[in-house]
Amino acid sequence: MKRFVPVLNRILIFIVLFILGMIILFGHGDIPLEELKKKYANSNSSFISVKGLDVHYRDEGNQADSIPIVLLHGTASSLHTYDAWSNSLKSTNRVVRMDLPAYGLTGPFMDRNYSMTHYTEFIKDFLTALGIKQCVLAGNSLGGEIAWNYTLERPDMVEKLILIDAAGYPKTSKSTPIAFELAKIPLLNKVFTFITPRFLVRASVENVYFDTSKVTDSLVERYFELTLKEGNRQAFVDRFSMSKDESAYTNIKNIQQPTLILWGANDLLIPVESAYKFHAYLPHNKLVVLEGTGHTPMEESPMESLAPVIAFLKNTQKIK
Repeated sequence: MKRFVPVLNRILIFIVLFILGMIILFGHGDIPLEELKKKYANSNSSFISVKGLDVHYRDEGNQADSIPIVLLHGTASSLHTYDAWSNSLKSTNRVVRMDLPAYGLTGPFMDRNYSMTHYTEFIKDFLTALGIKQCVLAGNSLGGEIAWNYTLERPDMVEKLILIDAAGYPKTSKSTPIAFELAKIPLLNKVFTFITPRFLVRASVENVYFDTSKVTDSLVERYFELTLKEGNRQAFVDRFSMSKDESAYTNIKNIQQPTLILWGANDLLIPVESAYKFHAYLPHNKLVVLEGTGHTPMEESPMESLAPVIAFLKNTQKIK
């Protein structure tokens, strides 16, 4: 037994040295909110108190538009993912987008509750605070899941629905961002809250793009730096630890709103098979699949993905 003690000590020393090395090389402290605001808020940015959060949002375009377009982003993202869409749509429409709780400049829910019900309550309170009584609701990934759940809960507030590579149906991912996988592993996910390598962020962004040449240094920097806002890394881990209602998708068939289903053909995180499930069960929908595009069409292929959105918004006929 004694002969194993030196070996065990060496292993423990190696582990300690490895962790210290990781902290030295990849440990990052939080970036102060005011510093992030200087870079990621602009003259169109506003902040409003909702559920105890100082929510970062942008309300742009035609303020006379009584039914604005509300854009919800996905996991680990921010309102910036819709920059190209907003720049185009705001010439004719009112466009509202926000950093969802846990992400961007908004940061974490105070109670660390990232259930779908809590998110839909947040959307209701946010829209009410802005005086929005009805909207066209669009969401990507997590944002898409929030959008269709909210539509079921408050059908009176949603005129049309746009689902962009939306979560909701049971899926088998063909590839998952490494940061998503780490967030699910006990103990290791605790390390993620203070050791956040930039290369890990780049690899995760590239994982959801089809054309990785479009993953620029500035894009990675935005994802990386907003991850380092105080509380965002813990929130990222907390959300992946939340239990889900695995049967919620069975209610999708009850959505009556005209719906555009927009999907990247090369989405590895939520493969296009989910798009066909939405298409089969939503009573009034149009499906558009974009070739050569991954999980975030509005960011990777903004103009190609925006064209069907504009056509959908202009279409006043009932979709069958």
